[in-house]
Amino acid sequence: MDPLSSIRSLVPGLQGMPLPKVAEDAVKQASIAPADLEQLKRINPQPALQPLGSGRDVFGEMLGNLVQGVNEKQAISKDTVNALLAGQNVPLHQAMIAMEEASVSFQLMVEVRNKLLESYQELMRMQV
Repeated sequence: MDPLSSIRSLVPGLQGMPLPKVAEDAVKQASIAPADLEQLKRINPQPALQPLGSGRDVFGEMLGNLVQGVNEKQAISKDTVNALLAGQNVPLHQAMIAMEEASVSFQLMVEVRNKLLESYQELMRMQV
C-alpha cells in the first residue's frame, strides 16, 4: 500500500484531489502575502548587521577575560588572607569565601583549558 494513498483515505478532503493540487493549496495557505510581510517588518525591524571582527579576536578576548578574572580573584584572596594574618579587622568567613571563589574560578579555568586541549587533539586526529 502506498503511504500517500493511505493518507488520502484518512483525510476526507483529500479524496478526489490530485496530490500536486493538495501541495499547491498547502503552500498558498502557508505563504505570507507581501503586504503582510511589509507590515511585519515595520513592527519588528531587523537591526543592521555589524561585523564583529574575526572569530579569533572574540575568542581570544573571551579567554583573556577569563584568565584576568581568575587572576583578580587570586589577588583578592591573597590580600584578604594577608590582612587576616596581619591582624587587621577582616572576618574569617570573608577570607574563606575569597579563597573558595579563587579556588573555584581556577578550577573552572583549568577545566576550560582541558576541554580546549581535548578538542584540539580530537581535531588533529581527524583524517582529511
